[in-house]
Amino acid sequence: MAKPVTPSYRTIDARPTADTLIKPGELVDLIEVTPLTLTDRRIYNQLLENAWDAIDKPVMHVIAKSDLRGSHNSNDRIGESIERLMSAIVKMDVMWDGKPAVERVQLLGGNVEAARSDGLFEYEIPARLRKVIGNSTVFARLQREVMFALSSKYALTLYEMVQKRGNLRWKSSETFTLDAIRGVLGVPKGKLTSWSNLRLRAIDPAVAEVCALSDYQVEIAPIKTARSVTHVELRWWRKDGDATGEAARALSFASTGRRVKAAEPAPAPTLRPRPGWLDVKGDALQTQTYETARMRFPGYDIYQIESEWRTWSRTKGKPDDPDRAYLAFFRKFAEANPL
Repeated sequence: MAKPVTPSYRTIDARPTADTLIKPGELVDLIEVTPLTLTDRRIYNQLLENAWDAIDKPVMHVIAKSDLRGSHNSNDRIGESIERLMSAIVKMDVMWDGKPAVERVQLLGGNVEAARSDGLFEYEIPARLRKVIGNSTVFARLQREVMFALSSKYALTLYEMVQKRGNLRWKSSETFTLDAIRGVLGVPKGKLTSWSNLRLRAIDPAVAEVCALSDYQVEIAPIKTARSVTHVELRWWRKDGDATGEAARALSFASTGRRVKAAEPAPAPTLRPRPGWLDVKGDALQTQTYETARMRFPGYDIYQIESEWRTWSRTKGKPDDPDRAYLAFFRKFAEANPL
């Protein structure tokens, strides 16, 4: 008897929520041929989010410049970031016709910026990039609050890398060559060439921030060949409830407080993530509940459905058993929205 084919879940089918946005996996582990800044990356994530409903279509997207400006009063940084994004060429690993390939694309196409400071910005996603996004099946779900709290490009990039990998069931580590990790983190050529400088200036601060502010504990450990560090191992595991609560409190600090918090040493790692409460806001769900959801409803974005359930349940009162209520809601959702 033939086994049923598990439906392929496309990245563009994933939906942003009030607190999260979607970033295709190919745009997470890319190599910047043209270096970008932290502001560039944040603005680009916002442009992707704004275009998401029609991101694979040849249309112009429109966003208010004030939405891209953040806490700054000037539009100067927007124009500078847009020009860098337009000229940026990146390399990404893709699959075409079932075979691995390297794709080189521009991140941003033609655009029009209104002269008024309170005007609109109109832009398009390049055709080759639209094709990559349309074929993507792996993505990172980014918490908007965390994205804006992280204070360096390296921390934001590491956060995106972990968010892309965090839902993998049978994998909790990945090995990179030093050149590869430099490339993915976006270290400019000729900078931080030694392991000690790379670790001190980029890796250790990024790991500290991601551990302090995200839902994951992260490690990047050196691997030596003979006496030299030639590779690193990236490890990640979900926090238990206490650590998740610490991250939530860290996000509530002012920027100075966040830097102090990130400077504190991360808790000692454990060999395996300990099952426990993952959400300290309202009714927490157990780790096993997420695993059950993955097995029962393959192909669905379990965290998107959780967000839908929490929104729906606000009008129904607090459930006696949140885990059973979530799975029951998931079953009805899957029946009403088959893949």
